[in-house]
Amino acid sequence: MIGRMWAIALNTFREAVRIRVLYGILVLVVGANLMTLVLGQMAVNEQARVTRDIGLASVSLFGSLTAIFLGVFLLYTEVQRRTIHAIVSKPIERWEFVVGKYLGMALVLTVLVAVFAVAMALMLLWKGGGVTGPVVKAVVLAWFEVQVVAAVAIFFSSFSTPFLSGIFALAVWVIGRVTPDLERATKSASAAIQATSKIALQIVPDLHLYSISGRPGDPTLSVHGDFVSWGYVATAALHGMGWIVALLALAAVLFHRRDFA
Repeated sequence: MIGRMWAIALNTFREAVRIRVLYGILVLVVGANLMTLVLGQMAVNEQARVTRDIGLASVSLFGSLTAIFLGVFLLYTEVQRRTIHAIVSKPIERWEFVVGKYLGMALVLTVLVAVFAVAMALMLLWKGGGVTGPVVKAVVLAWFEVQVVAAVAIFFSSFSTPFLSGIFALAVWVIGRVTPDLERATKSASAAIQATSKIALQIVPDLHLYSISGRPGDPTLSVHGDFVSWGYVATAALHGMGWIVALLALAAVLFHRRDFA
């Protein structure tokens, strides 16, 4: 079973690295890090801080968008090309295929996050800021966020078209990033809106947990201090793993029920 899933994962990785859009995203990330040279000059004595904020924001933004792009297309492509017929005819379960696809995407996203992190680290070293413990924690949290978003995209792709899956996944990502703002905004709303908002927040991963950089008005979580412990990182990681397992399980069930005839 593990061998079959790993074979699918490696094939997915090879397929993904041939997508030229990924190289465009890499260029954008490098450009965003280079932009800190200009912005850092505009902020007196804040060059390292600007570099950290923009670098970590790039990991979260471009990593999540890449996860959505890969998630909604890689699974659907197998159906569109009819290669799924040859796959399901072999001694492999459909849930193994779904999990294998996710593992391949996770491997690609891990490489991308690593490249993003290295680019940010080089900029920090250039600016004399150094790579501190809080920055490492922030990168680890951003990696978990990207993996959760990939699972969200796989879930929608298991039963919908790439266009709709992309919209749904993007909406979940946006809502997940602004959950505290939504909670505050609906406190003064009607009871019906509050109930609807509460339900929506319960079924959407709280991606705000993974953002600890450049968060104004929240002194308890910041990459610019020692407020984030490894215990917090571990708790957030368990939260993300729970969502990943649940979303992949649902995706496997829905994909199993699809008729490819």
